[in-house]
Amino acid sequence: MLKNTLTDTSGYIFTAPYAPGAATGQTGTYITDVDGNPVWFKAVPGTSMENLGFRVQTYQGKPVLTTWQGTAAGSPGYQNLPIAAPEPGACFYIYDQNYNVIKTVSAVDGWTADLHEMVLTPQGTALFLTFKTVAKDLSAYGGPADGYVGDYGIQEIDLATDKLVFSWDMLDHISLKDSYETAASANATDGNVWDVFHPNSLDLGPNGELLVSLRNMWAGYAIDPTSGDILWQLNGKQQSDETWPLISPEKDARFSWQHMLRFRGTDQISLFDDGCCGTNADGSDEAAQGTSRGLVLNVDVAEKTASVATTAYHDPTLKVSSQGSMQQLATGDWFVGWGIQPYFSQYGAAGNSAAKPSSNLVYDAKFSGDMFSYRAFRDTWVGIPTTPPKTVAQSTDGKTTVYASWNGSTETVAWQVLAGSSQSELAVVEPNAARKGFETSIVVPGTVAYYQVRALDKAGQVIGTSAVVALSS
Repeated sequence: MLKNTLTDTSGYIFTAPYAPGAATGQTGTYITDVDGNPVWFKAVPGTSMENLGFRVQTYQGKPVLTTWQGTAAGSPGYQNLPIAAPEPGACFYIYDQNYNVIKTVSAVDGWTADLHEMVLTPQGTALFLTFKTVAKDLSAYGGPADGYVGDYGIQEIDLATDKLVFSWDMLDHISLKDSYETAASANATDGNVWDVFHPNSLDLGPNGELLVSLRNMWAGYAIDPTSGDILWQLNGKQQSDETWPLISPEKDARFSWQHMLRFRGTDQISLFDDGCCGTNADGSDEAAQGTSRGLVLNVDVAEKTASVATTAYHDPTLKVSSQGSMQQLATGDWFVGWGIQPYFSQYGAAGNSAAKPSSNLVYDAKFSGDMFSYRAFRDTWVGIPTTPPKTVAQSTDGKTTVYASWNGSTETVAWQVLAGSSQSELAVVEPNAARKGFETSIVVPGTVAYYQVRALDKAGQVIGTSAVVALSS
């Protein structure tokens, strides 16, 4: 923990840390408290797999957890796909408050569920980004004649019937000439695939419009969900024959390689402005350039203008070459995940400036080792696991230390310890030991053959009971 001056420590932090080539057991979905103590962890089932976009959403009127799971290009043994494209077989999972998968969401009609975003709607549908490769002669753009375009789309699936209710294909709507990612980046390493669009977020607007962020276009596009027409474009290039309005931000409001565009009412949009880095004409990675920031824009669609409302910079400032998130909390504060840079931070509602990055910074944390998370969120959550608590009892110098934990339980505030000479004859030897972190160690006098723990809630009621375990030395 680098800094923690939070006055409100309620709620939890949701991340899905990973690193290229990370071993199974390290990569997966994490819920932690604001002090960094784990609350729930679930590992991915393979060394080349990842979870991304782990967060709280609402389904059928109840809070749920959602995450993408699959293999992204760039992992060991990936197929010929552009970096960060999903391998076939990827899907989204919806977990209930008992941590059971209650729905698996997959793309249809030859598309693959893309890792960057799924939004659950009040209408009981799932909106998510999709991916497929399309053969295309790229010589007119400076790429190979036998090339491919990494095509992306949007699908909406009715979760009750698994039927497709909406589909949108970027190749049908957006000019390839608008990309800041050069076609020269399509080379043998990427299977001659040009990652021309690279969408990375999807949001529902106040009037039902869809807002999609295209990283490699440096732009956000508002889409009519009925006709599929583009209503307007924020930032980026625009060809003269395109008919929708282009909203051109003021100089200090321009952004590049951005992530996670979100509507804030009818006249603001928040985003994570990476500000760096793309691909050179020879296909190599650009050197780190601009300073990354959380950014809130005042947007006037009628006047086609956008200006800075709020910014949030890390202290010290960072250059984030990929990923990132910007979430507004119920208090008005901003929670920022710094993508491939291993930090996540919270700022007061007023944000700060690059000149004074320490201003209004109330919380700052860093992942250990080489791990980082595509996004980071802070939210409320009640987790009630159906698996029982775990315990181990070890004896030393005539005393016994009992270790108690319960993966996923947010309601456990204390532990009760039972002991006895047989599995069927146990008595309480510690009635109420306060929970301390993910695993609580409790010292009890003496040694006997068997031990058990019970989880207690804030009312002192038993909400979970472990198996009886034998004393170990």
